[in-house]
Amino acid sequence: MERPAPSAIPSTPGVYLYKDASGRIIYVGKARDLRKRVLSYFRPADQLTAKTRAMISKAAGIEFLTTNSEKEALLLEASLIKKHRPHYNICLRDDKQYVMFRLSEREPFPRLEIVRRMKKRDGARYFGPFTSGLAARETWKTIHRLFPLRRCSDRAMKNRETPCLYHHIHLCSAPCADAVTPEEYADMTRRVSLLLSGKSTELIDLLRSAMEKASDALDFERAASLRDQIRAIEKTVEKQGIVLQNGGDMDVLGLVSLQEGLALGVVFVRHGLVQDRSAFFWPGLGLEDASELLWSFLGQFYHADRSIPPRIVLPYLPWTAGVSVPALSVDSQSALVTGMSSTSMGSPFLAGGDVTPCFCGEGTLNSPCEKKGERELTVVEQAALMLAEQERLEKEKQETEKAARADRREDGGTPEDGQAALEAVLAEMRGGPVRIAVPRNEEERRLLDMARSNAREAAKNRKDSASLADRLASAFRCDRPVVRVECADVSHTGGESTKVGAVIYEDGRPLKEDYRVWNIEGAGGDDYAALTMWAKRRLEHGEPWPDLLLIDGGRGQLAAVDKILREELATDENEGRLPFLLAGIAKARDERGHADRRAGNVADRIFVPGRSNPLPLREGCPELLFLQVVRDAAHDFSIGRHRQARAKQAFSGELQQLPGIGPKTARLLWEHFDSVADMKNASLSRIMELPGIGRKKAEAIFESLKKM
Repeated sequence: MERPAPSAIPSTPGVYLYKDASGRIIYVGKARDLRKRVLSYFRPADQLTAKTRAMISKAAGIEFLTTNSEKEALLLEASLIKKHRPHYNICLRDDKQYVMFRLSEREPFPRLEIVRRMKKRDGARYFGPFTSGLAARETWKTIHRLFPLRRCSDRAMKNRETPCLYHHIHLCSAPCADAVTPEEYADMTRRVSLLLSGKSTELIDLLRSAMEKASDALDFERAASLRDQIRAIEKTVEKQGIVLQNGGDMDVLGLVSLQEGLALGVVFVRHGLVQDRSAFFWPGLGLEDASELLWSFLGQFYHADRSIPPRIVLPYLPWTAGVSVPALSVDSQSALVTGMSSTSMGSPFLAGGDVTPCFCGEGTLNSPCEKKGERELTVVEQAALMLAEQERLEKEKQETEKAARADRREDGGTPEDGQAALEAVLAEMRGGPVRIAVPRNEEERRLLDMARSNAREAAKNRKDSASLADRLASAFRCDRPVVRVECADVSHTGGESTKVGAVIYEDGRPLKEDYRVWNIEGAGGDDYAALTMWAKRRLEHGEPWPDLLLIDGGRGQLAAVDKILREELATDENEGRLPFLLAGIAKARDERGHADRRAGNVADRIFVPGRSNPLPLREGCPELLFLQVVRDAAHDFSIGRHRQARAKQAFSGELQQLPGIGPKTARLLWEHFDSVADMKNASLSRIMELPGIGRKKAEAIFESLKKM
């Protein structure tokens, strides 16, 4: 790409988009001064990083989007990277919402909810985040066993007069039936807040004091109940350890450089306790990409709907100069001495595999020479060689930082400007101050080591899934790994109770908390029409998009979905291509051309838009078997939800056979009651509260339900 004329580049804050010869966006960047930043890409080649040189060689054009401030440029850059996933940007794939607990403090009888989005200024307390929805659900169940909070919705509680089943098994205090006073319930929610806030010691002291008072008052039943509650809480929190003695909320990010790429771990600390942890991996990246990775991660990971702590700890600040190699954790698979720890010699390396050491002066840790020694190196020689390797990496890092400093000078800003802008954006999202800093004490350094350790282990565990992702990418001729797969399937009986279920697999594992089902009306048993309606609603649902969207069906079903998606997502800007792969999976055919549904069949066919023949995948190959597993999971999920709807519809038919109950009344009953038991146990006055139901009709319904 030729150097653009300076007069053609605005000298304002904004975002620049490099495009290749086909018009596809290959890199998105932001700048305080677009003119200075863009012209910095056309310095001598020896002053640019290898990735920048490769990007410029592929670029054929550039576009600009100006903003009013650097803050707006930051937000726009993160949004465009998520949307277009440019090849030369570092993209965060895990942009899903983590789950949190929500406990409202404005209601007289609040319930503990599991949510994925925070509502600003709603008067509720949020606890989390939790990376696993299933783990959060188990915690939620444990809390309800300890504290009998209500589980029903506000509408169900308002219409209920008799306690539900949970009350009879001692899992609900039945505020709907006035079985607990607002003061007693408020005391219980205060205890739940103490437990979720990590103040278990204070909670246990409070319960022990209440137990002693009950015992002194000869209320032995209540004292025994409090004793059991104390034991259950102690058992629940016995594995928790305080990592910040003074409490506090923060996220700690640890970065590890592996032979296969860069791994990043995040430790979520809330109220001084480790709440949860997560890890990410980018194959093919090296130390020279570390600063850009941290910067991009901060911009893409945090948003208004996610829990943002007041302090974010990084291994080093990516916008400052002079970063030393020890700021990162570097794993070397060719460490010289097995069992020698990194801390014993002040080296950033960890002990690795067994490699015959070189003492001829021609080899390094990463590139040992072929000459084999006749004697083992002494400890002094080993230390000298390790320090020499550290100096080499330090020099490479300094060269990378030199280019980065030149970029910042050309950008027209200072390191403090970049940090202040990002902190201002995060503070606005959080509704309070946010500080980005390096570890300030030994406690935070230990958390940083924990984040690095998690990142390292997660990267090792993902080797198999990365291999599968690469296999899928190769099968579909895709230039990036296929990590996230979504599969949709239609289920109905004669056109009734039509459901489209969608399952999500990521890194080869199901994300059951992300499964979804859509109710489809008006398809009349036509699978093509049902998938067309589903595709429109899937577009409304929006991101996150999968890397591969798989449809259970052949060319016809695939074409129906492809048509709808292309009308909305395939624009001239991306040359009429979808932002993800689209495919259909169909059963193999026997000699007569019929679908072969025999158990163990490994010859299913994969169709893609624009190709009449299926992809040439070998029968029983790992990628085909994996797609069959995903398809089977989608089939089981959608048919299970369809059967539930059909059973409910069948019971509605039985309701309509009762005197005084027609289709509208049956639907009204299902809207206001959670189950058949609720209907049968409902009082006459409660039925009379239903809209459009008078006393005479309510009496008829009441008598009919009692006879069922």
